[in-house]
Amino acid sequence: MLELTRAQESRAAIERLYVVMRHLFNRGYYKPGGASGQAIKNDLLVLSPEIYGSMKDQTKVELDGLVYVIDRLPKGIEECRFIKLVSEEGYEKSTFNKIIPSARRRNCYRVDRENMLIEVTRGRSEIYDVLTHLTFLYLEADKIVRNAQDSKKRLLREWQKLEEIVTGKEKITTQNEEIAFTYLSTILGRTFDETKRAHARLVANDDKNNGLFHIVYWLGKVALNEFQNEEDREITFSPTLRARIGHHIYGEQWANKIKGLLHEHNLLERPIHIVSANLHSVMNSLYAYAALKEHFGDNKDLIEIVSELSKTQSAKLRKEIENYALQYGMYVVDDDNGTHITAQIFDLEKVNVDLLPEGITANKTSLKKLKPVIILMDYAFGEQAFETMDELLKPFEDSKKLKMNVESISIMGKAGILHGGKGDLMIPTAHIFEGTADNYPFENDLTKDDFKDVSDLQAFEGPMITVLGTSLQNKDILAFLRNSSWGAIGLEMEGAHYQKAIQAASKIRKNIKPDVTLRYAYYASDNPLQTGHTLASGSLGMTGVKPTYAITLKILEKILTSKA
Repeated sequence: MLELTRAQESRAAIERLYVVMRHLFNRGYYKPGGASGQAIKNDLLVLSPEIYGSMKDQTKVELDGLVYVIDRLPKGIEECRFIKLVSEEGYEKSTFNKIIPSARRRNCYRVDRENMLIEVTRGRSEIYDVLTHLTFLYLEADKIVRNAQDSKKRLLREWQKLEEIVTGKEKITTQNEEIAFTYLSTILGRTFDETKRAHARLVANDDKNNGLFHIVYWLGKVALNEFQNEEDREITFSPTLRARIGHHIYGEQWANKIKGLLHEHNLLERPIHIVSANLHSVMNSLYAYAALKEHFGDNKDLIEIVSELSKTQSAKLRKEIENYALQYGMYVVDDDNGTHITAQIFDLEKVNVDLLPEGITANKTSLKKLKPVIILMDYAFGEQAFETMDELLKPFEDSKKLKMNVESISIMGKAGILHGGKGDLMIPTAHIFEGTADNYPFENDLTKDDFKDVSDLQAFEGPMITVLGTSLQNKDILAFLRNSSWGAIGLEMEGAHYQKAIQAASKIRKNIKPDVTLRYAYYASDNPLQTGHTLASGSLGMTGVKPTYAITLKILEKILTSKA
């Protein structure tokens, strides 16, 4: 009898997870402690994603994964028995307090002590993301319950002491703090040092979470109540959410607002360059030195300028750049339609190219003749990339259909790298869509040679995997994709979705020209094949500045030197 490899078992577990999650979404509800919830737990344990570290260890609570998940879920989620995923249904007009997680742009509302609403406006990828994180929390809650009891199911003294601390019967002071951490480390099955480090990471965002003591206690308390008192936890999906998913409602509104502004300012028929990136690097690259030349003098080194801007006390300087940009060709399209994607429009005719920082060259003659425009859209999330790009590339409908003159589309993003380390660059030659037979080869106007002069960074070129979720990858699958004939260099969540929309618009719908220039480049936020280098280990911080601006400058240079 042939046995499946670990990679094959993992891929089968991913497929089952998505089938079950989609079924439960269509059904409208499930109980994490019921048969369906247990099926998701079992498949997640089989998969054992790298981002969730030691999740499979039945005695140790996974702390890095816990911090990662808590940063992406609303404050107080650990206390709630009932979690409801909803669409944009008017809760923003209610008196409920809006809760936005530290590391994920989603609106959440605490209805009462036991009930949390999570607003989903970015498609199925967001639903899968939330459900995967919740499943992880429930698995860790089961460990907390086991660690809180002795062999006769009696609660340990450490649990009782933890309860006194969280309920306020005993205050943590500088004198008894180490005693409190000792109690907590017992419940977690972790060392004293590991417990203190996790506590410190949560304290760094203490306005967005309730702290490690509170989180651990309430995860265990809610799970205990289910086991002992049959107070079942339940996840539901609102009928409105189930009806709206897949219909591009938010993407259409978002795209029409952008194209409407272009039309209003007579920019719609100009050569247009669409860029998907963050909301600071293009603005800073075009305007930072010009706005702050009195502050920085002759120093045109953009990395040094940005390093100064990243400091907390530099908020005034950042505001000066934004105000300057708004006077010289930048327009902002705020997100008020549920996509959580703000856009910026840059009329390059109004940019003073004589005051660009080092690293950007411009063809003044072509710029003066062509008068190009950049549409910059903030990062999309998974499947949302198809919805937003598909809608953006459609003609604008006024008294008649007006097609945009799209010259290029550039995608910059963060991705997991399978060669190299954090901060290194990936230049894809194709996007391979995980879990499907869809593959998207394309001609990339960027190559790794474009970045050969960037010091201290490596650039890799080859196919990249568009994954169904960053939380659903393990070393076995990733090593297979890297070492097999696929030769994958990295993984991300949006590339295939963007390319699917672009190919449909250019090859089938004829909304844009068939030879539109494409540029894709990613920088490594993590290396999931290296222990301690996953997304759960922490953010890039200043390590991400150089690759972000290396890619931004190269994209801008290509746009600014386009010939008439």
